[in-house]
Amino acid sequence: MSEARKHTEVAVGILIRQEDEALLLSTRPEGKPYAGYWEFPGGKIESGESIEQALRRELHEELGITIDAAEVWKTTEHDYPHALVRLHWCKVRAWQGDFEMREGQAMRWQQLPLSVSPVLPGALPVLDWLAQERGLPRPY
Repeated sequence: MSEARKHTEVAVGILIRQEDEALLLSTRPEGKPYAGYWEFPGGKIESGESIEQALRRELHEELGITIDAAEVWKTTEHDYPHALVRLHWCKVRAWQGDFEMREGQAMRWQQLPLSVSPVLPGALPVLDWLAQERGLPRPY
């Protein structure tokens, strides 16, 4: 029997634009698994970091912004061929700075249903929950 795979802990930011409730999605950079897929920004939680600290660091590194508070909203797991991930989804409604795509990724503000695809499979349940919260049909 094979040994159980270890989870990679990931902090994910659902950035929600105040004026229209649009969601920020960006593409996965070249050279990473699922390159070109759309995702919510974030990254691995390093040893000793809280979810919010990791999200703050990752969003600054990837997007050049500094977030205010991050509300940990839901936790999901997804088993990708390259990694078993535990995703800590955080709603972020306020930040400072101008967006800079520091990893060469594209970004788009999106309403539900999304107009971008393909979307990283691990994000699909979260899109469903966001649509349900807003009284919308399934977003994909």
